[in-house]
Amino acid sequence: MKKIVLMVAVVACVAFASQNAQALTVNTSVENVAQDEYTKVELEDVPQAVKDAVAKDYEGSSIKEAFVAGADAAKKYKVVIVTEDQMEQTLLYNEKGEAIV
Repeated sequence: MKKIVLMVAVVACVAFASQNAQALTVNTSVENVAQDEYTKVELEDVPQAVKDAVAKDYEGSSIKEAFVAGADAAKKYKVVIVTEDQMEQTLLYNEKGEAIV
């Protein structure tokens, strides 16, 4: 009789423990953050301030291609440069030629 009571108690504990484990599942949510939409621009359309900043900060490199995002005063330029050792690097600048980190 003691074994039956003990077995019922063990089964009850296991049942409650499994219910608690199911209740503790963590709900995660994924937040989509809109990224800036960059559009390709001709190199002659890149502001001179950005060109000067690239020439100053990355001497000996050349601009391969450029992209722009934003409107009017909030324009951001993504510039792909080729360094002296033929490595490509992507940089971000604002319209004033200040690097964006």
